[in-house]
Amino acid sequence: MTKFLRTFSFHAHSLLLLSAILVTFIQMASSHRSPYEFKQRKNKSSFTSTAAKAAVSSFSTEKSSNSTPPTNAKTSAPTVKFSENSGRLQRFNVKEKSPVGVLIKRVVDLLRETRQALTTNQILEACNVDMIENKNVFENLRNNPKVVYDGRCFRYKSKYGLEDKDQVLKFIRTFPNGIDVDEVKDAYPTVMEDIQAMKAAGEIWLLSDKKKETIAYPNDLRVTINVDDDLKQLFREIELPHDMLDIEEDLVKNRMKPATDTVKRRMALALIANSEPKKKVIDFSKKKLTNSHLPELFKLPSTSKSR
Repeated sequence: MTKFLRTFSFHAHSLLLLSAILVTFIQMASSHRSPYEFKQRKNKSSFTSTAAKAAVSSFSTEKSSNSTPPTNAKTSAPTVKFSENSGRLQRFNVKEKSPVGVLIKRVVDLLRETRQALTTNQILEACNVDMIENKNVFENLRNNPKVVYDGRCFRYKSKYGLEDKDQVLKFIRTFPNGIDVDEVKDAYPTVMEDIQAMKAAGEIWLLSDKKKETIAYPNDLRVTINVDDDLKQLFREIELPHDMLDIEEDLVKNRMKPATDTVKRRMALALIANSEPKKKVIDFSKKKLTNSHLPELFKLPSTSKSR
């Protein structure tokens, strides 16, 4: 078997050599032809040479497989795709070239939305701001009044340190003359929903303008509200309509909900009046008197005086 393999290998190499010589002669013979034909023949000869080399290599592979297996076989390395990483690095490069103020705002917005204590590495992963390399961003955030740095992590700091609904309600009650809602809107993520819930429960009032509700007042009878004399006088000089329907219409025009519903109340009164039976008036003059044995009870006062 070994002798046969050697003979086959010798003939394969001879065939390869003859193919190369044949290609050389073909190129020399066709040198006087057009470049296009020469190129076609060159491609054909290269294909023939490649086929011969492939046959020899396949034979060598088959031969090595029949013999003892190789000890140092090389494994193909897994392909690595750089599309996602390159896109992330590109975004990182763009954001790093942003001004310092833009990077600071991005970090502050991240801390306000998450309300978590984040390290520099976590901030880098979340919004691609490298504060280790960019010392200006690090120093500005460490001294920022809206940020707290404990030596390891950064976290958001609200203006008044309010953390839940009860604290917000107690805080509003300390301002009997009202407080701007914008003062507490950064307390925690759901503070505006809690303020609306307080309004629905009647715990606070919200004074609104054409765009939004801006001032919160505590709805507590124990709170003393100081009103200026000029405002009191102005209130007394306002002439109110005599009919409650006109008052309710004016309130609706000024984007305020009336506390009464005169139309509904009048309809209810009319319904009650129509449903109640009328009391009969008894005419005693037509009834027969049964106390005839006491005639003095039926004497007229004028008659008695005349006597």
